[in-house]
Amino acid sequence: MTQRDPRYDILFESVRIGPVTAKNRFFQVPHCNGMGVSFPKAMAAMRGTKAEGGWAVVCTEETDFHPSNDFSPLAEGRLWDHKDVAVMATMTDAVHRHGALAGVELAYTGHRDANLYSREVPLSVTGLPVAIDYPVQARAMDGSDIKQFRHWHVEAIGRALQAGFDLIYIYVRAGASLPGNFLSRSLNQRSDEYGGGFVNRARLFKEMLEDALETAEGRAAIAVRFTIDDEPDEADEFFSCFGEQPDLWDVNIAEWRKDSLPSRFGAEAWQEPLVARVKQLTTKPVVGVGRFTSPDTMVSQVNRGILDFIGAARPSIADPFLPRKVEQGRVEDIRECIGCNICVSSDFTMVPMRCTQNPTAGEEFRKGWHPERIAPAATDKTVLVVGAGPAGLECAHALGKRGYHVVLAEARDDVGGRVSIESRLPGLNEWARVRDYRQQQLHSLAGVELYTQSALGVEHISELAPDEVVIATGARWRHDGMGRHHSGVIPGTNAVHVATPDDILEGMIPRGPVVIFDDDCYYVAGAIAEKLASENHTVTLVTPASDVASWANNTLERRFVEERLHELGVTVIEKHDVGTLSADAVEIHHIHSGRRTEIELGTWVPVTMRDPVDDLFHALSAAQMNEPDGAPWRITRIGDCLSPSTIAAAVYAGHRFARELDAEPHPGVGFERE
Repeated sequence: MTQRDPRYDILFESVRIGPVTAKNRFFQVPHCNGMGVSFPKAMAAMRGTKAEGGWAVVCTEETDFHPSNDFSPLAEGRLWDHKDVAVMATMTDAVHRHGALAGVELAYTGHRDANLYSREVPLSVTGLPVAIDYPVQARAMDGSDIKQFRHWHVEAIGRALQAGFDLIYIYVRAGASLPGNFLSRSLNQRSDEYGGGFVNRARLFKEMLEDALETAEGRAAIAVRFTIDDEPDEADEFFSCFGEQPDLWDVNIAEWRKDSLPSRFGAEAWQEPLVARVKQLTTKPVVGVGRFTSPDTMVSQVNRGILDFIGAARPSIADPFLPRKVEQGRVEDIRECIGCNICVSSDFTMVPMRCTQNPTAGEEFRKGWHPERIAPAATDKTVLVVGAGPAGLECAHALGKRGYHVVLAEARDDVGGRVSIESRLPGLNEWARVRDYRQQQLHSLAGVELYTQSALGVEHISELAPDEVVIATGARWRHDGMGRHHSGVIPGTNAVHVATPDDILEGMIPRGPVVIFDDDCYYVAGAIAEKLASENHTVTLVTPASDVASWANNTLERRFVEERLHELGVTVIEKHDVGTLSADAVEIHHIHSGRRTEIELGTWVPVTMRDPVDDLFHALSAAQMNEPDGAPWRITRIGDCLSPSTIAAAVYAGHRFARELDAEPHPGVGFERE
């Protein structure tokens, strides 16, 4: 086995956290996953896999601990009573099995959540409407409420100890936690001993910390997750008072969209200027995040005294075995997070998380998939994969790991498909890691043959005579505006100069004023607008949605996109649909009032839907039907060629085919239910 690079030895030093010791500096911080209380077995299996992969500390997601603060419908953790203790013990057992510490992030969010499941009246520092879109207000806590809350918190710590947690969090963030709300000058409007100056506003946190340290009694470490930029001018005073009291500080950023910054809008370790000062304010260990994927960056953070632990959420999802690979000298095998935040979307959609780089994420329990292990080939079949985009690359990679003979044919002179094309858009260069990782892995698989500049037809495939044919030829954007809001062609399409996203990315230069019609509502239209505006084109983006890039709110990108487009002078027109097109104008109308407006038009760019490139599939199917005994191969479409979707869905489809080839079908619905 390859030896660990000595440069990374410091990452594998043990670190004391109060009464417990972490075996190395790799720390999976609390993160949402769309499983939690809704799919606890899936959550436990996912956390256990990370512990197996070498993470020294593995934490839960936000965990509510009393019915008076119920996070539903979000699929977060829960620790209300003894029933939840048993559920959480499943997770701690899975983590402990691999020598890691288990942490729980107890959270009480105040007026953030509406208690839709428990139907209790929300409580907060001040009477305020709840932050989610629901017509209810939280009531201001009085002295007896605060006393009762402290009792609930102590009881929750006791349950956490019963469940086997080694690390118990107190969460301090304005707008998302009760102690953070009390500490906030803007949210705390009280006039009693819990309001006013810093000492009073910090009183509840002080009491909670003292209660936690006393209750844990050395049986578990107490960590504080603190947002350094909530009240930045009071940070020194805060750490002067409390810096040496908890066993660990987890430092993050107040706005989630910045704390989990998409790679389009920031680089690895971007948080350093904000968190670096914390190590100067405390001698206790500090953990922070920064979408760390480079071991060299990690070492630099420790050596320069920025962090003691390398915190990770998204990188631990993309590669649960990242620490193990560094330890074994296999840095080139790390699946680096691309920062697309498709994992984050699962918290909003409340389904088990998925990952563009790691197709096994969320499937550890449901399908028994492991990120590093896959069953050997059951036969000696030869598999032809046509198309080396994200689906084809992952399919060939996983089949090759199983031991199948794979021929991967790509018509272009390079691999990557849509990933190679889309990663040329502004800010998306790190998305090319989807291609680069798989292309590099293929080099080590003796059974995989890759051929570029190899457009195949029926006659070529007949000559090759494979046992299985997998068609992964992708999809192309439509030019006629058909999509969510138009089930047919938009009138006048043939009268205008049209450039699809594919055309733009393949080098077409628009003429005159550009009007982009975004009926897709994810990242492509905004990125095309940014590209063209940066090239000094006059750009208008029209969308029927209430916001530009509305679905990208699920990936924390939407506000960044809107800010960027306004900076570049792009005119954004929301809640408008396209009516008719003419040679030099496009008629749009408000989706509610119907009020019509004309916009000057030089080039129309519809970003509406994509058509599968499935000609080869249908030609092969027809040829197969014409054979007296049928063709000797089975034909399967995967990825965008079957159903255009996200890059994550394409990678998943390729992996799924490889896993299921020659395998016994899963009984019932196809996966384990809870």
